[in-house]
Amino acid sequence: MIIRAPSDSIDVCLCCATTGFPFISTLELRPLNLSMYATDFENDFFLNVAARVNFGALTKDLVRYPDDPYDRFWESDLDRRQNFLVGVARGTERIKTSKNVDIRTREYPPVKVMQTAVVGTEGNLSYRLNLEGFPANARAYAYFAEIEDLAPNETRKFRLREPYIPDYSNAVVNIAENGYGSYTLYEPSYMNVTLDFVLSFTFSKTNDSTRGPLLNAIEISKYQKIAVKTDRRDVTALDAIRNMAAGSVWANEGGDPCVPTPWTWVNCSPTTPPRINKIALSGQILKGQIPSEINLMEGLIELWLDSNSLIGPLPDMSSLINLKIVHLENNKLNGSLPSYLGRLPNVQALYIQNNLFSGEVPAALLSKKINFDYEGNPGLRNETQRKLRFKLILGASIGVLAVLLVLFLASLILLRNFRKKMSHRKCDENVRAGSLLDEGVAYCISLSDLEEATNNFTKKIGEGSFGSVYYGKMKDGKEVAVKTMGDSSSHLNKQFVTEVVSHNPLNSSALIALWEEYVKYDDD
Repeated sequence: MIIRAPSDSIDVCLCCATTGFPFISTLELRPLNLSMYATDFENDFFLNVAARVNFGALTKDLVRYPDDPYDRFWESDLDRRQNFLVGVARGTERIKTSKNVDIRTREYPPVKVMQTAVVGTEGNLSYRLNLEGFPANARAYAYFAEIEDLAPNETRKFRLREPYIPDYSNAVVNIAENGYGSYTLYEPSYMNVTLDFVLSFTFSKTNDSTRGPLLNAIEISKYQKIAVKTDRRDVTALDAIRNMAAGSVWANEGGDPCVPTPWTWVNCSPTTPPRINKIALSGQILKGQIPSEINLMEGLIELWLDSNSLIGPLPDMSSLINLKIVHLENNKLNGSLPSYLGRLPNVQALYIQNNLFSGEVPAALLSKKINFDYEGNPGLRNETQRKLRFKLILGASIGVLAVLLVLFLASLILLRNFRKKMSHRKCDENVRAGSLLDEGVAYCISLSDLEEATNNFTKKIGEGSFGSVYYGKMKDGKEVAVKTMGDSSSHLNKQFVTEVVSHNPLNSSALIALWEEYVKYDDD
């Protein structure tokens, strides 16, 4: 397996065992030169080696380290297993050299491999082998080095006849010319070629070539998709959270948070790339402030950080538009509740009880139909509820005052009516029956009767020290003179009563009672 390491470390995960539990005995890593196995697709695909063959090998043994400083395994073409390098063309011969071969190009195959080869003495060189996991797209390398000393009039030219690959099969290979001399590596490669499970390949010499085709080694690697990793923004946020409980087992789960299997405390979306949609860390000994990087987790739906030792104010989480459930209760969080909490469009439940929050609860949180528990925060005020309570108290007070006012006015009306009745009753009790103005008889005459008799006091017949005198005629035809007071002061009242008594033969107490009743009635 050939993969480009994205950094100075690499994560390895074993999963998906069909039986039992996955296990690993040995993991060996080999660094490669930066020029080796470079492809146009290395960010998205790695290379899984399907075949690496040493042609013309002297033994069946693998060639590897120390002959290959990169410890690649080069299989011998003498390994006669089923469907491996069968269908060999007639006239195929094995050759070797002890001379050094210059392999300083890109892939650096070992010199030992390049010192052996097979040649098609009758003009063709062909093989057939099975490629596990194919058909697939592959990166294929052919390694050529002219290890025979050719005469000046000799040439070795050939083409790839099978499989037919446009832009490749028509190219002529001249090893000494392409490799800039004998005993020098020439390594054409096929960047992206589709190969079948059964690979048959044939090299054939050109008509102007004096020597048959030659082959030192081949490498065929299958392109395999690198699983799309969790969105980098989410990984950054999770790393910040893990630093809050570095000694915990859960905080040391390695690899990617979602691929190939999610960590025990997160849930992942099925999207590409995966996004974290749930963090479940209730009671996991988290200490410190909630990291600001959490605002990067735009796919987060559920956040469970309750029953820890979190402190400080809430960070900005206004970008978490998919957030539905938030558990922050039983911590030591403080500060005011940010107004953005009321603007998150999908929040269904918010639990912040038993913290140290203070200030006013955002009105938007109270108006939304969500499960919102903020008990156990002594400094947190529900200003909206307080205003509502004040309005209710004010409304009730106004209602009570209105009722009292109505009762007061009703009492005044009842009292007035009662006094009127009592006035007439007193008058009836103190006046004897008799004709109007009969001697020794006093009458109680109402103001309305006087107003009718005097035509509302319109005919003035005289003026006295206390007021005007008006002419009037009663209902029984008797003519009367009605004297009024112009000033109702206490002193004049007494003088007026004295004058009335002195000019009337009636008992003075009766006259005074009559005047008093008249005055009270007049005031009403």
